[in-house]
Order: sequence, then C-alpha cells, then structure tokens
Amino acid sequence: MASVAQEMTHEELIGLPVAFPLEVANRALGIGRTRGYDMARRGVYPIRLLRHGRQYRATRYDLHRHLGLTAPSNEQAAA
Repeated sequence: MASVAQEMTHEELIGLPVAFPLEVANRALGIGRTRGYDMARRGVYPIRLLRHGRQYRATRYDLHRHLGLTAPSNEQAAA
C-alpha cells in the first residue's frame, strides 16, 4: 500500500529555502511524484521550474506567488 505525501502547512511553505527540488514543490502543490515529473517534462507544471542538468528546481518566489502567499513583513513579524 503506497502512502500519500501530506501537503505542507502554512509554516512549512513560508519557511522554504529560496530554491528547492521538484519533490518539495510537488508536495507543496499536492501533486504526486510521477505526475509532477511528467508535467515538468512536458513543460506544463503550474509554476516555473529551473533545470539544472537532469534535475528540476522550483523557487520560493514562484511557489508563493502561485499560491497567493506573502511573507510576513518585518513589522508583522515583530508583533
């Protein structure tokens, strides 16, 4: 029985590094591994992907923009 990866929490999404592997983007978007790689290969992934050799990487900026998230400002973080 295959386990389904749980989608990310808001805190995990905000805490992502600047760039991360496709597997992390798949989890954040609720996309399975096989489908995510297929979409990346066909050029129809929901966010822009960067290609480094045989690897795909996504950026926090593109993911947050797609999801409509904004990082807390310095004033909000201090409160």
